Amino acid sequence: MEDLIALTGTQIAEQINNGKLDEGEVFSFFRGRAKKLNASLNSFVEIYEEPVGAADTRGVPIAIKDNICIKGKRITCASKILNSHRAVYDATVINRLKQAGFKIIGTANMDEFAFGSSTENSCYGVVKNPWDNSRVSGGSSGGSAAAVAARLVPFALGSDTGGSIRQPAALCGVVGFKPTYGRISRYGLIAFASSLDQIGPVTTNMVDCAWLLNVLCGFDQYDSTSSQAAVPDFNNSLVDDVRGLNIGLPAEYYGQGLNPEVKSRLDETRAVFEKKGAKFVEINLPHTEYAVAVYYIVASSEASSNLQRFDGIRYGLREKASGLKDVYFRSRAAGFGAEAKRRILLGTYSLSSGYYDAYYVRALKVRRLIKEDFDQAFKNVDIILTPTSPTPAFKIGEKTLDPLSMYLSDIYTISANLAGLPAVSIPCGFTKENLPVGMQLIGKEFDEATLIRAGYSYQCATEWHKYLPPMIAD
Repeated sequence: MEDLIALTGTQIAEQINNGKLDEGEVFSFFRGRAKKLNASLNSFVEIYEEPVGAADTRGVPIAIKDNICIKGKRITCASKILNSHRAVYDATVINRLKQAGFKIIGTANMDEFAFGSSTENSCYGVVKNPWDNSRVSGGSSGGSAAAVAARLVPFALGSDTGGSIRQPAALCGVVGFKPTYGRISRYGLIAFASSLDQIGPVTTNMVDCAWLLNVLCGFDQYDSTSSQAAVPDFNNSLVDDVRGLNIGLPAEYYGQGLNPEVKSRLDETRAVFEKKGAKFVEINLPHTEYAVAVYYIVASSEASSNLQRFDGIRYGLREKASGLKDVYFRSRAAGFGAEAKRRILLGTYSLSSGYYDAYYVRALKVRRLIKEDFDQAFKNVDIILTPTSPTPAFKIGEKTLDPLSMYLSDIYTISANLAGLPAVSIPCGFTKENLPVGMQLIGKEFDEATLIRAGYSYQCATEWHKYLPPMIAD
């Protein structure tokens, strides 16, 4: 069964379906592997003894980020305030996974309520990077990315509000895809920032990614923001041909703050695309410099509103108190971690009387300008190539006391969320210290197909997605 590590998720599924692999043995193998290595990685909150899925289907194990509802199972968002809470319904994506035959193996660790870029803000402890256990896995879907990178599971789901799928995917050397806003239902996703959040897949390669997107995408009547746009068969986009594809290079993404080794890997990536017939066009996204500030006002404001429901009254942690107001104070003080409190306070301040117009409304106006930058750029290019993260994985604790430095970890991913665009991070090489580097491809609204075609073509010419962390290779 050790050979399972060398197979892709789709290959495992095919062998299960044609009888070459036993579904129960596959699940037992990955569950055993997850239990064994989770002690060193801490990528799971909970590993199930029995698979969760439709009883009459055969399928592949998948991990689910701990902010997506699985009926009857604990859902904590890696927060003390929800430590004992159990979901009373399945998220739409869980229903679709069950119908497609996937078997849920457990819940993946994350930054509390998805507030973070390193998965150091979890009440269950930090998730360690499979390539170097002294470094972070990225965040907030660090558990999902680390689990897939270490081959504890073939597939995982994450959520992406400002880069929370793509950035950990880059730091762990796997594929992380954020679809167009509205492409995948958010029903059953515990909200962080409702106008930015999107569920998406974490896989080892673009073939598995396309397959999982086929399962997840589509209109959902239970999500008022769900799009009715037609969903193509993404398997048809797995074509090794980028001839004539116009790829944009935004000057704003290649300047100060970009690690030299990351830049070198992106230069090499460009050469691969050029050799295959793609054309590059220099573009400008002039409002990029405001993206981080806009994001942290908009996202924190929406988080402040969404997290009001966790008050110690209806569900979750409830501290002993002398009155209603005291319940609020004690429960929220004990239940929320430092980063959650920081963002709640920032958002509440931005929405408060006297500051609403100066901060929140102004941020929304600049958000629109960022979207218009992309609209203008896509008149001349088909997709945009950027780094995913300005640096490779950093040391655990390195940025804990510097929130601004931590926030800048998402500087290249935030804009796609603000503009509602699809984007994917794909492994594109390593640093001298053998740390993964990821490239980001950003596409037009509802044009995930072109991203898949470009990413698949790149992987046909490279081997980076096949590399295994030392903890596996040794």
